[in-house]
Amino acid sequence: MHRYGLLDETQNKLDYVLALTVENFLERRLQTLVFMSGMSKSVHHARVLIRQRHISLILIGVTSKILPFLQGWRTSCQHPFLVKLESAKHIDFSLASPFGVGKEVRVGRTNNDKKKDGDAEGEEED
Repeated sequence: MHRYGLLDETQNKLDYVLALTVENFLERRLQTLVFMSGMSKSVHHARVLIRQRHISLILIGVTSKILPFLQGWRTSCQHPFLVKLESAKHIDFSLASPFGVGKEVRVGRTNNDKKKDGDAEGEEED
């Protein structure tokens, strides 16, 4: 419960666990954290972004003996995924996503090349 941020470190008694509500669990879902961070316009938009693999996060504390490459950046396709506190600060847009700051696409590169050519011509005239 402490790893997921549902309870504080000082709340170790059974009464605190029994006092948990559904809202406490819903606040730790991936789609809610994406919405709260401002990456989406609504919770429904966050769900679409996650489903279309625009959101990636680091899975900390996940160990797999069969597939050791599962650690690190992962694009999640599960919107009801409960996010741990350590992983919550690593939620970001995927590198392949057009919403993120991934590599430039062809149109962006040609526009940048035109700007550079225009600056070079302007310097020659002076």
